[in-house]
Amino acid sequence: MRQEIEASSCLDIVSFAEAYGMPELLEEANDFILRNFWEVSSTAKFQDLPAEKLLDFLRCDGLCVPSELAVFRAVISWIEADPEERLGQAGLLMAAVRFPLMTFREFREVRAINLRMECFGNKEVELYGSALKEFGFSLPKTEDHCRVRRPKDALVLVGGDQLNPDMGQRIPSRELWFANSLRSGTGLVKQIEWRRLGEMPDKPKFRHGVAAMDGRLYVFGGCYFYTKDDMMKSVYSYDPVQDSWKRLADMQEFRSNFSVVAHEGCFYAIGGDKKLNTNVDSVEKYNPNTDSWSFVQPLDQALSGYAVSVVDGGIFISGGFNCKYVCLVSMFLYHPERGTTYLADMAHDRAQHCMDALRGHLYVTGGVCNLRKFYTDQQACEVYNPVTDSWTAFASLPVPHVGAASAVLEEKIYILGGYCQDDYSESGLVHRFDPSTQRWENMGRLPGAVTDIRACLLRLPHHQT
Repeated sequence: MRQEIEASSCLDIVSFAEAYGMPELLEEANDFILRNFWEVSSTAKFQDLPAEKLLDFLRCDGLCVPSELAVFRAVISWIEADPEERLGQAGLLMAAVRFPLMTFREFREVRAINLRMECFGNKEVELYGSALKEFGFSLPKTEDHCRVRRPKDALVLVGGDQLNPDMGQRIPSRELWFANSLRSGTGLVKQIEWRRLGEMPDKPKFRHGVAAMDGRLYVFGGCYFYTKDDMMKSVYSYDPVQDSWKRLADMQEFRSNFSVVAHEGCFYAIGGDKKLNTNVDSVEKYNPNTDSWSFVQPLDQALSGYAVSVVDGGIFISGGFNCKYVCLVSMFLYHPERGTTYLADMAHDRAQHCMDALRGHLYVTGGVCNLRKFYTDQQACEVYNPVTDSWTAFASLPVPHVGAASAVLEEKIYILGGYCQDDYSESGLVHRFDPSTQRWENMGRLPGAVTDIRACLLRLPHHQT
C-alpha cells in the first residue's frame, strides 16, 4: 500500500490505516498529505474530509504549500463543497490559516473570496474581519511560528570553496548539502534549512561540472586548488538511495570553469579551462550505458566561464570568456553534430554568470563584465525568448553574485553564493527570483563553501529528508 500512496488515494489509505491500527502506514500517508497538500486539496476525496481531520493538517507546521494563500483557497474549496453544513465551521478553520504569512497582494484575494461567500444562503460570514485582525495585528505565539515546506526535489549543493578568515587561505570543499525545507515566517521572513548530505570521494572540487539523470548525481572534473596542475578529469556518480559513490570513466580532457549538460540520455562536457588561463573549444559526450567518452563537434571558439541550459531540446550557451579572457555578449545554440548557430546577442557582456530555463525562457543573472582592462560586477539581468530570438531586461540582482550556483525550484530561480568582484568579498547569500512578482527575495545564507559551487535538483529518499 505504500507504493500506492498518491494524491488521489492517500486519504483512503489514511482511513484504512486508522481503521486497522497500522501506525507506520498512517504516518507515511499523513506525511505524504502534508508534503503534497496543494495537490491533495484539489482531489474529490478532499471534499469529504472531516472538519477535525482538516483542522489537524492546517495546524501542522510541516504543511507544504507554495504560500499561505494556498491554504486559504483549500479551506474555501472545502466549505464550498457543502456551504449549508460547513459555513458554521468556517471560523474555526480560518483561525488555523496563518494570515500574517501572506503578502498584501495575496491578502486582497482573501477579501474578494470573502465577498463571494456572502452570497451563500442567508448566513452571515464575518471571515474577513477576523482575517484582517490576524493579518494586521496578530503576533506569532513563538519565534518559530512559520510554515515549513519540503519540496519534492531537493536543491543539492556540491563542492565549491571559501576564504578562511582566520588563516587568510582558501578552503576547497568536498561537502554536499541539500535544502531540506523552505521556511516562511511572520513578516515575510524566508529562510532555507540546510542539511549536510555527505562528502565526495577523492579530492575537493570547485569550478567543476554537475548534472543529474535517472535519480543519480554526476560530478565531473574541476579544480582541487589554484595552481596550473590542480585540474581534474575524474568523474563520479552518487546514488542517493544506496548513499554510495561510484568512480566512472575519466573525461578525455582536463577541465575546469566549465559546465556539463544532460541531453537526450547523455552528458556533454563543454569547453572550459584545461590549464591555467588556457581555454579549450572541445566538447565530449559521456554515454552512461557504456561508461565511455567520445569527442563531438567542437565549439567555434575556445570558451570558459559561460552558462548553459536546455530548452525544448536545444542546448543554449551564453556569454563566457573567450581565448583572451574578454567577457562576451554572445548567445548561441549548440548541436553535437552541427556545431554552433549564433542567436541574438545579450544586452550586456558577462562571464561567471548563471542561466536557467523556466517556462520556455532563459533567465540570465549575475557574473562579471568588462571594465577597460579589468572586470567589474554585472548585476543587470535579462531573459531570452527562443521563439522571438530576443532579450528583455528584468529586475537586477540586489547584490553581486560572481561564480554563483543556480537552480529552478518550484517555478522560482535560486542564485546561490558567489562573490563581489569589486572587493572580492564573499556574501554567501541566497536570492530567489519569482517571475510572477518580478522580485528578488533574500533566502538567507549558505551553510558551507560559497564560491564556484555547483547545484542541481535531486530526488532524495524519505529517510534523508
